[in-house]
Amino acid sequence: MVIVRSAALFVLAAAFEIGGAWLVWQGVREHKGWAWIGAGVIALGVYGFVATLQPDAEFGRILAAYGGVFVAGSLAWGMAADGYRPDRWDVTGALICLAGMAVIMYAPRGR
Repeated sequence: MVIVRSAALFVLAAAFEIGGAWLVWQGVREHKGWAWIGAGVIALGVYGFVATLQPDAEFGRILAAYGGVFVAGSLAWGMAADGYRPDRWDVTGALICLAGMAVIMYAPRGR
């Protein structure tokens, strides 16, 4: 159950971080304005809070592992929001990152 909760928190964190960055991008690069930028800044702040809810207490481990989720999530967000089509190397790289995330977070440790 701990792994399911942790994975769900990673997905939620990714939605806030990637979504927030995308909103800022839209506000600045696509000239959608300050409301989009402000919403993005708020979402990025919420991401920081969600990351603290992970069951593991090691900041470095959480953020390092989250990097793999961020990579895969960014590609998925680009597909859903902007019509981006990753090539086989994008997908391969994302799978490698997710495998690294799983090793960092969920490998058995003798404690």
